[in-house]
This record gives sequence, structure tokens and C-alpha cells, in this order.
Amino acid sequence: MTLTQETLRQTPVFGIAGNFAEHLNQAGEDADFVQVKTEDDKAPKGMFPIYIPGHPSFLGIYPLSNERIQADFSHPINVQMEPEICVLFDVVYNDDGDITQLNAKAFSAFNDCSIRRPNASKISQKKNWGESCTGISNQWVEIDRFDKGGILDHYHITSFLKRADDVEAYGMDSPVLGYNYFYRTLKDWMVKTFNQQTDFGPLEQLSPMLAEAGHPKQIIVTLGATRYTPFGETGYLKAGDRIGVFVYDKNAVSEAEVETYFKNDTLPANFKGSALIQSVTDTE
Repeated sequence: MTLTQETLRQTPVFGIAGNFAEHLNQAGEDADFVQVKTEDDKAPKGMFPIYIPGHPSFLGIYPLSNERIQADFSHPINVQMEPEICVLFDVVYNDDGDITQLNAKAFSAFNDCSIRRPNASKISQKKNWGESCTGISNQWVEIDRFDKGGILDHYHITSFLKRADDVEAYGMDSPVLGYNYFYRTLKDWMVKTFNQQTDFGPLEQLSPMLAEAGHPKQIIVTLGATRYTPFGETGYLKAGDRIGVFVYDKNAVSEAEVETYFKNDTLPANFKGSALIQSVTDTE
């Protein structure tokens, strides 16, 4: 399954904060959410916009690329890969414009790349800083059922960075089932969050954004970044790096094989999953 660039440019993208244990702490963002109260200790902290087609702010800039991450490296900058999985959802609304149902259609590898800006008032300000600042694979895998027993039960997320001839694991190899909220629990939480999240702390009210976008029939939601390896936690990106995020079928391929594919640039055409490989480039 593929999504055309035209379709992607018309599809809003949102992210989930704090859906993998310890990631916010590793990313230095846990302090941003001190005042945010959640339903339980494992619940995500909230959702944030990454791209809203036609929005008058920076959120209207199309940030997705399956080839590169670009940033201005002419001054000190901390850019960090965020390896995760994203899901394409069909959206159902009621007459009041509230979401009543989200139906998962397909998933893809995603790099919710972030600039670590300690003084940013909203998490979205760390996510969309211009064109080609976020990564999405062009390999989409259809979801048979977004529930236990479905295709996602045996998928893992892993990621790597190649600098010169050295390859480092960037995110911890993690089962998709390792998300704090997933399947029905996650969908119910997202419906509630889209309808009820207010503008508070690092979070923004989302329902007006969906209304401004014309209540889109489809959205992309990236479900949250995995924990970093010791290298990934402090290994900020540099121009010239090669980076890869892989959502792979653990029953068909091993993490070691995926790393070899990335290291040797030999990803097979029949790779069982979704691969995102990007070059890091300097805008200057």
C-alpha cells in the first residue's frame, strides 16, 4: 500500500507524547509535563499537532520526507531522531463535529524528529521547523485488525544511525505491544483527547484544528517514540548522517538482519514491514 504525496499533503498529522515508558525523561521533556494530569500513571501525556494542511502558522508547512532530514547546522543545534510507528486512521464525526470513531487502516515507520528547544512553550514547536524535518516511510502495511490477534502483535520498532563507517543502534528494539496505551485503550483515549484536550502547558486544543482543516476523513497519528539506547540519548544528529527507522515482522526477520540491511544498504524488495531511511543534510 502507498500514499501519494498529494494525499499526504492533504492529511493532518498528530503525535502522542509519553506513550513509551521513560522516553520523555530521556528526551529531557518530562519537566514540560509536570502540571499535566493524566487518567492513570501509564496514560500518555497528551497529543500535539505536527502538520495541519492550510494552517496559517508554522503548522501549515509540509514537513514530511521519506528521503532526508534537513536543518541549519551552521549554529549549535540539538536534533534528535524519534523512532516510532504511525497509523493512518479513518475518522467518523457526529453532527457537532466531535470524533466518535477512529478506524485503523495501515501503519508505517515514522521519525518524529525533534529540535530540543528548552524554551519552547508548545511541544509542536519542537516538531515542525520547516520542510523535510520529519520522516515518514512510503511503505505502508495494511492493518487487518487493530486488536489482539492482529498483524501488529508481532511487529517491532528498531532504529540505527550510520556516521562514516560506524553504525549505532539509536532506539531500543521494542515490540509495538510495548506502548503503554495500544489497541482499543489507545483508540478510546485518542477520541476523548481529540474532543476534550484544552490549551494547557505544552499542549494545544485540537478540535478547532480539525474544524479548520474541514473535519478530514483521514488523519495520521504517530504513536510515540521508543526508549533511546545510551548512544541515542545523547547522540544528536549531524549533517552527513544516515538514519533508519524500521517497523519489522519479528516472525520473518531478526533485528540483526535489519541492522545488516541498513549497514550495507541492501534492504530486500520483499522486506516484511516498513522501512524509513533518511540522509541528514544542512540547509546552508
